[in-house]
Amino acid sequence: MAGKTPTTYSPSPRLKSKPAKNDAYDSVRPDGRGFAQCRPAFMRTGAVNSASGSAYAEFGNTKVIVSVFGPRESKKAMMYSDLGRLNCNVSYTTFASPSRAQGSDHKEFSTMLHKALEGAIILETFPKTTVDVFALILESGGGDLPVVISCASLALADAGIMMYDLVVSASLSCLGPNLVIDPINEEESREDGNLMISCMPSRNEVTQLIITGEWSTPKINEAMRLCLDACTKLSTITRTCLKDAASSTQD
Repeated sequence: MAGKTPTTYSPSPRLKSKPAKNDAYDSVRPDGRGFAQCRPAFMRTGAVNSASGSAYAEFGNTKVIVSVFGPRESKKAMMYSDLGRLNCNVSYTTFASPSRAQGSDHKEFSTMLHKALEGAIILETFPKTTVDVFALILESGGGDLPVVISCASLALADAGIMMYDLVVSASLSCLGPNLVIDPINEEESREDGNLMISCMPSRNEVTQLIITGEWSTPKINEAMRLCLDACTKLSTITRTCLKDAASSTQD
């Protein structure tokens, strides 16, 4: 990992209370983290030399690499447009997870990635051309889509694509009475609900919000606050990554 130690980050819980006790739920997470503690995060740019821009991200056991190509003339016949076009593809390696089909594409993730990024890209800066984003999940450790989104945004910036702001993403699982930030596979497999937010922190804008399961109003408000706080802190890591890459290039 380029000799760097992964950075840890956590949202700030509003209440300093202990996790609710319930015989059906563990009070300690499988990987030893606290309920409001995110996994160590490592990110770097320039992972694929042949791409216009690229990035690698490692959040715990979730490992993702994203390549960006373009802007380039669209292969599809299309009428002139003042706006550029964004294509996104998310796929898993054959060894990413035992439950994944070999080299499988994840069309649902591809659509969600597109929706999360499109609002942040200044599409009018590359009219009648296309930017292609290819995300490959090398290892699936849980919370795959938020890692893909954050890594793809970093890769777009590395490619010099004009953006209003970097997009970062975080998810949270509801496990009985507990809210668990940045869940791993084992937690996602038994969650009662899941909330994922993608946003542009410096603009205070949400680009995507996905909620599944049943939630009470207080819980959903607290879950959104925790995810937005985690996104703000993750944004600092991504910006530091870009600054370090720029500094190394100048040197």
